[in-house]
Amino acid sequence: MKTLERYIFRRAVLVFFMAMAAMAGVVWATQALRQLDLVTSKGQTIVQFIGITMLAMPFLLVIVAPFALMIALVLVLNALSGDSELIVIDATGGSRFLVLKPVLLFALAVMTLTASLSLYVAPAGLGQLREEITRVRADLVANIIKPGHFINMDAGLTFHIRNRSGNGTLDGLLLHDVRDKDTAFTYQSDTGHIVEISDRTLLVMQNGTIQRKPKGAGDISIVRFQSYAFDLSNLIPEASEPVYKASERSTYNLLYPGANDAYALQHPDKLVSELHERLSQPLYCVAFALIVFAFLGKARTTRQSRGFAILGAITSCILVRTAGFGVTAIASGLTGLLVLLYLVPLAAMGIATWSILSENRGPAPRWVTELNERVTNLIDKISARLSGHQQGGAS
Repeated sequence: MKTLERYIFRRAVLVFFMAMAAMAGVVWATQALRQLDLVTSKGQTIVQFIGITMLAMPFLLVIVAPFALMIALVLVLNALSGDSELIVIDATGGSRFLVLKPVLLFALAVMTLTASLSLYVAPAGLGQLREEITRVRADLVANIIKPGHFINMDAGLTFHIRNRSGNGTLDGLLLHDVRDKDTAFTYQSDTGHIVEISDRTLLVMQNGTIQRKPKGAGDISIVRFQSYAFDLSNLIPEASEPVYKASERSTYNLLYPGANDAYALQHPDKLVSELHERLSQPLYCVAFALIVFAFLGKARTTRQSRGFAILGAITSCILVRTAGFGVTAIASGLTGLLVLLYLVPLAAMGIATWSILSENRGPAPRWVTELNERVTNLIDKISARLSGHQQGGAS
């Protein structure tokens, strides 16, 4: 690439990653709030909560990436126009394609990144997320041990704790065991924690006592201990095999599901729809790039026309992606409509390309001119008000 092309490409990449980080953070926060029960009711630590919810991040990036690209190109092309760089390029005989080349290269790079996330990374993350959720549901501490409650873990075995700290320590532990036909045992300890050793689950208690009371006649004997391990292995519920949905399966599995895969046999249409959705999603990156360039890639002499161009670029991109989401919902389960998943971004590319190549556009319709004037007046009022506040603050 030439110096100018590298300059545009570098600025677009920088703004893209900044926009994607900000948008991904907001989307992740909204999604993570839906999984707060992992901490509140399932007893997982905050570190486990963050680790589990971050597994969905690649899937969120696939959706966010085209919009981050749109924001990056809008800011970069608007800055080039505002600094009169596009006017200089046009005045020196430079073609619009001189600016279009780095824009397309940038869009292709983002499309490659999005395709790798959509086809490989995101399904692997969602599959791991499904495994973690299955593990949490089978977790003894998460589902049986509830602070402040007397829980019957087994017939004749009652468990109670006062509190469970964030690092998994059980405080104020009481365990009453009457499963033995001759003796009742009561375990009390200040603290305890559950550990996995040699494929066995042990409740390790510290600083406590064991009370042995014969069920017939006899005296109670009390034994103090510094550390005592109680075997819980036979009480752990077996974790069922997770059932992976279409979005949680690898691309290879979508193409070649197992012969005995119950989900694939019941929902073959969902596997096909998911495969085509993964293949079509990266196309929006190039579509958005062409749309933004069609609106902002031309040299403009006034700020007012740039305001309308920015509004048109953002609105067009949102409408195209909304149409894509709508087609995804309609085509789900209807194999004959899957071609629409590709038609929406390809049609947007075609219209934007025609707009870029078309030089004689003719006069704008009257309603477009009026809308442009209203947007311009609104921008002028906001700018004047902001200028007034700045001057007032400076004085």
